[in-house]
Parts: sequence; structure tokens; C-alpha cells
Amino acid sequence: MSATKPLVYVILGAAGSGRREVLADLIEGGLEAEDVAAVLLADTESASPHDAALPALQRWTWIPEGAIAATLPAGATHVFFVTDGRRNPVDQIEILKAWIEAQGAELARIFTIVNVTLASQHPPLLAWYEACVHFSDVVLLNRREGVENKWVSDFLTHFKKQYFPCLFEFVKHGRVHNPALFLEPQARRMSHVFDEEPDWIFTNAEGEEIDEQEETGSDDEEEEIEAHQAEDPYLERRNGGRRVKELPDIADFL
Repeated sequence: MSATKPLVYVILGAAGSGRREVLADLIEGGLEAEDVAAVLLADTESASPHDAALPALQRWTWIPEGAIAATLPAGATHVFFVTDGRRNPVDQIEILKAWIEAQGAELARIFTIVNVTLASQHPPLLAWYEACVHFSDVVLLNRREGVENKWVSDFLTHFKKQYFPCLFEFVKHGRVHNPALFLEPQARRMSHVFDEEPDWIFTNAEGEEIDEQEETGSDDEEEEIEAHQAEDPYLERRNGGRRVKELPDIADFL
């Protein structure tokens, strides 16, 4: 990470998940004295008592054409971008990549705050949270009151069986253990959308996918090898514009 560029942290999650309470704790306990924090909050999010604890709070706006109307607060070294909790997270991730680059900033980490109560009550939302976790470096489980431990264990096992590299942690009374650990700008996400070097897919003459070692180690000079830039499965679209992986509308469950 560059020492001269502001670091951007993206906070995913459904509206009403306690994201701002958790964020206030992360900022208070995870930053150094010389760090200058600022928060950009979607203008669709309702006011919260925890807003008063968020430094340099400003609002950002979603432009229907698919863009973000916001600028990085002047002087901020760490900017926390709270997404619209009633909108498709994949749409926002797709636009955020271009916005962060245009602002001359760098992505530090992506967080997902899971509303465990909401997710446990609506099984179709597993697909929605799968998308969020796919892009996340850190997943924080919040609002667990009244939810059986077995459900929480099954939820975590679902992701561990798929070897998701992100960190999972519980939120207790709006706080997390060792906030500085989670703010460490080290990528631990499944998605490569924000990587500086894109992933490539190599195929042989028959259109079969081969790994990079096969491509670079082949002694057959006449073999036809094609390279294609890999597309994130959640960003891939069908003919006509609809995404291959469609998510439930989170607003229907709030």
C-alpha cells in the first residue's frame, strides 16, 4: 500500500445491521493518533445515534446511470465508505473500483457486517451474503441475540468448507476484539477485482482451460494457446445485461 494515497475501507451489509456502531469501534480502537479518518455514508441510510461518533461524516449519492457522486474528504488518510444497505452490493462494488481509482486512492479492505438475526430468518439471503463475503477481507457477525448457536456454526462452516480466505469474527455489544488487526490493509478476499494484476485464463486449441504452468512449460511451439482476462463470476453478465449470478433483493427482507 502506498503511504501517499488515502486508504479506502468499504463496509458492506444490509441496512439495520449495526454497521455504524461497529465502524465507530473500528475507528476508535484501530487507528493511530496521526491517522485522519473520514466516513462516507449512503444518503439513503437513515440517521443513527452512532453517527455522532463517526469523524468527518459526509453523504454520498448513487447516480442512476451507475456512478458515485462523492469526493474524498480533504486531508483524510483513512476513508470508510458505507454502502447503500438496500441496494445490490455487486452493483456498488463494480462502480467502486472505478471511483476509487478516479479519486487517487487505494482500496485497503472490504468488510461485511452480517445481520445474523436477519439472515437466520430468511434462508434466501444466504446467496446475498455469499456475494458480500466473496468480495470481503473481513466478515463480522453482528445481531446474534436469540439465534441458535447451531445456525451460526452452520453459517460459518458453509464458508470454511469453500476455503474462503477472509477473516471471520464475532461482534459483541458493538465491539470487536483487536480492531487494528482487521484494519490491516492486507487482501484476504476471494475476488480479484481490485487486484493490480488481473487474472488470466489460458485455453488450448480445443477450448479447454489449462493452468498457467502448462501454458508456460509447453514444448510444443505449434500448439495454439489463447489468453483471456478472467471475469469475476459475480460481475459476469448474460446477453441482454442480466447478471449470471442474480441476487435476491435485500430491500424485500428489510
